[in-house]
Amino acid sequence: MAKKEMSPFETWKFVVPNIKKIIENIKKLTEEFKAASSEQEALKVFKKFGRYTDKVGEEITLVQVLYSIDTTNKKYEKAMNTLNEGLPYVSNEQVEFTKAVLSSPFRQYLEKKLGTFLFTMYEYSLKAFDPCILEELIEENNLTMQYDALVASAQIPFRGEIYNLTQMGKFLMDSDRNTRKEAADAYYGYLSSIEDQIEDIFDKLVKNRDRQAKKLGYKDYVELGYIKMSRFDYDREDVAKYREAIRENLTPLANKLMNDQFKRTKIKDPHVYDLGYEFITGNPLPLGTTEEKVEKAKKMYDELSPDTSYFFRFMSDNHLLDLEAKPGKQPGGYMTYFPVHGCPFIFSNFNGTSGDIDVLTHEFGHSFQAYVARNIKIAEYRSPTMESCEIDSMSMEFFAEPWMELFFDEPDKYRYSHLADSICFLPYGVTVDEFQHFVYEHPEATPAERDAFWHSLEEKYTPWKTKAYKGTPYMEKGHRWLTQGHIFSSPFYYIDYTLAQIMAFQFLEANLKDHTKAWKKYMKLCAMGGKYPFRTLVKKDGMKDPFEPGVLKKTIKPLVKILKSYDISKY
Repeated sequence: MAKKEMSPFETWKFVVPNIKKIIENIKKLTEEFKAASSEQEALKVFKKFGRYTDKVGEEITLVQVLYSIDTTNKKYEKAMNTLNEGLPYVSNEQVEFTKAVLSSPFRQYLEKKLGTFLFTMYEYSLKAFDPCILEELIEENNLTMQYDALVASAQIPFRGEIYNLTQMGKFLMDSDRNTRKEAADAYYGYLSSIEDQIEDIFDKLVKNRDRQAKKLGYKDYVELGYIKMSRFDYDREDVAKYREAIRENLTPLANKLMNDQFKRTKIKDPHVYDLGYEFITGNPLPLGTTEEKVEKAKKMYDELSPDTSYFFRFMSDNHLLDLEAKPGKQPGGYMTYFPVHGCPFIFSNFNGTSGDIDVLTHEFGHSFQAYVARNIKIAEYRSPTMESCEIDSMSMEFFAEPWMELFFDEPDKYRYSHLADSICFLPYGVTVDEFQHFVYEHPEATPAERDAFWHSLEEKYTPWKTKAYKGTPYMEKGHRWLTQGHIFSSPFYYIDYTLAQIMAFQFLEANLKDHTKAWKKYMKLCAMGGKYPFRTLVKKDGMKDPFEPGVLKKTIKPLVKILKSYDISKY
């Protein structure tokens, strides 16, 4: 992203991509590439194709962002339907270009100029697509859109007002137990009213994805899912061993942290609405309005580094932050990238909890990596694979911690909570992953069998939760996963968070020892973008591979000492 003037986001021209025209243009570029008579000409057409797909990607991304901000807008909904129906056909034409590149008589020259890893990525991508699954891909897009719209449309009556799922979050963490209980009854009561619809959508998604895998010649969707997630250097066996290491090393620690929490809050019989209540004096709550939080973030990033200072101000000045929860908005948070404008966009749902500050650091970490790698011309190299992307975001959360005085009256309360929550997240993260393996290894399982398996995983990895579910039928029946959007829209995208969390813990320890050295290492990681697969990227940055025996245990050990360094006795 060059330092240049840019119009604010809301002034950008909304265009519904012309699918027919896009397909025609890609076909022309493919033929032009095939007709190249020299190495230089082939490279020129390749770069031309990249510029064109960046333009198309920009239009597609704008539609997706605007729809996620307002799923009730009929214009955006219609545009999304156009994408759902047409993008699989666009992918089909892009595959033809990929095949032409791989079979080019100038491949050796192109590999020298573009890097061999790009060709590895291309070869991998061909394993995940064939025209025979076009029908399934269209249906999959429509089903995920149905899920997003259903969850985003939640209207929960509570104390005379109407809230969506995200907005209810602050009441579920309230200091008053009666408020939490009342909020939980409203929240889970509403989810119970739509659970059959969600289960039905997911059942169709599972069977759809299983058909895709079988049509492409795979044993199950797990194999296809790993390919779609670009897992070049580890497999399901590696992940299974890693999950077990989490259970062995993290579940006991997380269980202890939760028991300590219940002692602090003097809750002898915890229920589901007590799980998010961390301190007897109340959870750490951020100060100020959204606008005031953004101003404080400017000060934080001004002081962190010149790059973060310029970049955050650029994002704010150009209205590339849509932060507050509102009716019709999809839940969750994300960062996406506009390749023509050369800038990211941050989407979130502020609700007055400490999660607001997590977004200002987590999603900014994603965006900052895009900024650092902005001059990489080849799109596939700009952004790393998902688990590597999450290192950038989760590590930024810890790099920002010295400035928490700006956001909280009791910053150490937040720092303790943030680290304890990060530790307790890991067993949940592998719960999601193992659940997805079961689902796609057993596509014939009924909704009730899936729910029962989820519940068994909670007892295995997060036993403190199942004890607290009594009295809340929705959770007792194993329905927690129904609102985990990744399971629906991005299968197998979740173990990535846990792997990245281990790497972020390494950055936390390194930053406490030597900030300058740790920041230099972080900048190097961001600048490498997606030029290497996960394990190679980690090694090149001089970090420890979480799949290697003993690394997980060694990484976790210092965290207990860090937690003890925070005086939370007064909270």
